[in-house]
Amino acid sequence: MKDIPVADVRNFVLVGHTGSGKTSLVDALLYKLGVNDRLGNPGDGTSMADWTDEEKNRKISIWAKPFDAVWRPKGANPLRLVMLDTPGYADFYGQMVAATQVADAALLLVDATAGVQVGTVRAWKRCEALGLPRAIAITGLDKENADFNGTVAALQDLWGVRCEVVTFPTADKKGVVDVLSGQSPEAEELRSKLTDVAAESSDELIEKVLNGETLSADELAQGLRSSVVQTKFIPIFAVMARQSLGLDELMQGFGRLMPSPADRPVKDESGAEVNAAADAPLVAQVWRSINDPFVGQLTLARIWGGTLKENSEIFNATKEQKERVGTIYFTNGKKNDPTPEAQAGDIVALAKLKSTGLNDTLCAVGKPAKMAPIVFPNPVASFAVMPKNQGDEDKLGQGLSRIADDDPTIHVQRNDETRELIITGMGDVQIDVAMERMKVRSKVEVTLSTPKVAYRETVTTKGEGHYKHKKQSGGRGQYGEVYLRIEPLRPGVDHWFVDGIVGTSIPRNFLPAIEKGLVEGMTRGAVAGYPVVNTMVTVYDGSSHDVDSSEIAFKIAARTAFKDGMAKAKPVLLEPIMNIRVTIPAEFMGDCTGDLNHKRGRIMGMDAEDGMQVIVAEVPQAEVFKYSSELRSMTGGRGSFEISFNRYDIVPSNVAQKVIAEAAKNKQAEEEE
Repeated sequence: MKDIPVADVRNFVLVGHTGSGKTSLVDALLYKLGVNDRLGNPGDGTSMADWTDEEKNRKISIWAKPFDAVWRPKGANPLRLVMLDTPGYADFYGQMVAATQVADAALLLVDATAGVQVGTVRAWKRCEALGLPRAIAITGLDKENADFNGTVAALQDLWGVRCEVVTFPTADKKGVVDVLSGQSPEAEELRSKLTDVAAESSDELIEKVLNGETLSADELAQGLRSSVVQTKFIPIFAVMARQSLGLDELMQGFGRLMPSPADRPVKDESGAEVNAAADAPLVAQVWRSINDPFVGQLTLARIWGGTLKENSEIFNATKEQKERVGTIYFTNGKKNDPTPEAQAGDIVALAKLKSTGLNDTLCAVGKPAKMAPIVFPNPVASFAVMPKNQGDEDKLGQGLSRIADDDPTIHVQRNDETRELIITGMGDVQIDVAMERMKVRSKVEVTLSTPKVAYRETVTTKGEGHYKHKKQSGGRGQYGEVYLRIEPLRPGVDHWFVDGIVGTSIPRNFLPAIEKGLVEGMTRGAVAGYPVVNTMVTVYDGSSHDVDSSEIAFKIAARTAFKDGMAKAKPVLLEPIMNIRVTIPAEFMGDCTGDLNHKRGRIMGMDAEDGMQVIVAEVPQAEVFKYSSELRSMTGGRGSFEISFNRYDIVPSNVAQKVIAEAAKNKQAEEEE
């Protein structure tokens, strides 16, 4: 907006645990600032922020969404607020990851009755990793048993005295006191603490305080703002959004204390500082794509520097292609408001770009720059997906592709081993929402099931294998004989195939065919028909025929000899073992450790972190496909986990028997088809 300079822009993201009041606060601000003509409420489906059908139905935020508003206080410059509302639900963590990377600051919401929860910690860690300046808003103060001072004490216990109150509720909870301007004894005491914080930001202010001088309101705010930018000070605000209490103080606090785009210069991927000035070269970063049913594909970008103008030519530095920008929009919920230009701090939507996608950097022609890409979390939940109706395979593929384009934490791939189409994401709720959306948009319904485990096989000792392939049916016959030895592959040895032939028992020109036969044999092991790994094969003898020997004969002989040798080398079934890191409140430790032990897990360690308990364990993949919903059920949604592949390990015999029986059943069914 042309009438508001970059210095008076505040771009911030709202983060926190689900239910902490982020969306309610956004709705209250939008109503107070005249963006909405009524006070929206997520609970009854009238929220301007949670406006999609999925969000209304589930009564949770699913998408990160930008909003624009202007606060025009009496006697002060207008303040431009660029707000990003984010989901607190763990399944939609990727949305918060993207939004935090394109924000100048964060507002962490903490409910005064629930206190610090796993989503609070998750958001805090993300801000810490980015070095993002932040403030804390304590919400839910109108609820019974709400404890503002107790919540502040808990925050300071966790994250230190750099968290300090700048506004607090009156005793009757009918108002909010601003520490910087309040006159009560409590305000005086807190202002003294803030003076010490502000003074530490510069030698000049320290000298004034040591000389007994009183800092002016501007000096106090300047010093505190400098400390906020350096994340040495984290202001705490009291907010009662539904009652419109604390909103003016919050916005005033953001104007005084939080950074503008010019206060916190960012660097591009090369380490060069991006100039936020309006007349600087354009630098913008794509952080989300939206498929709008009316406008089509919308690309959401954060302007880091310079000015983006409508009907202009820009350069996609990531794809190294020019793009033509048509209309530029500011988005407020369903509303897309066109604007002739945008500047640093703005979040804009661009329609119908030809080649631009997520993580691309847009810049001025002739002035290329690239921003560091957003790194999204690894998915933790996997499902096999099939169309309900035959003949919908093509529609399914297109629908899944659109779903993955909408949400970068959803991955779709075909597992060639299990011959399943696998969709992975951050949790079962996220996948359910995606499938509902695909049903509406792409007119295809699916069946989700637990994926098959990609087992492996190996040998545990040496085994001798032999096979003579001899076939005579008129004309030229087939002949090839192979003797081989199978044993476990020694650590550090890369080459699994050893030529141990002495003399001319097998002509050398047949060795490539023998190796091909062994590779084929290793695709289906002797235990349950799974691929064979970590196995060394030495071919040491055999025989040939001057006329009947051929590559195909030796290939067959080697494949069959391998099967014979493997059966004698004490073969075993291997399963994928996953590293899992579970974060939960302390009261769920017993339930969670017991559950992991029941899943054949091995507890590797326990620790306390940011007021939460962390369990680190190794668990077979077969046991954790449904862990997302199981952990949510165990903890009432207050737990989270990360998971990654560790290694393959031997399957216990009682479990292996079931896997082998199932494999035999499937093989028989395939042969009967």
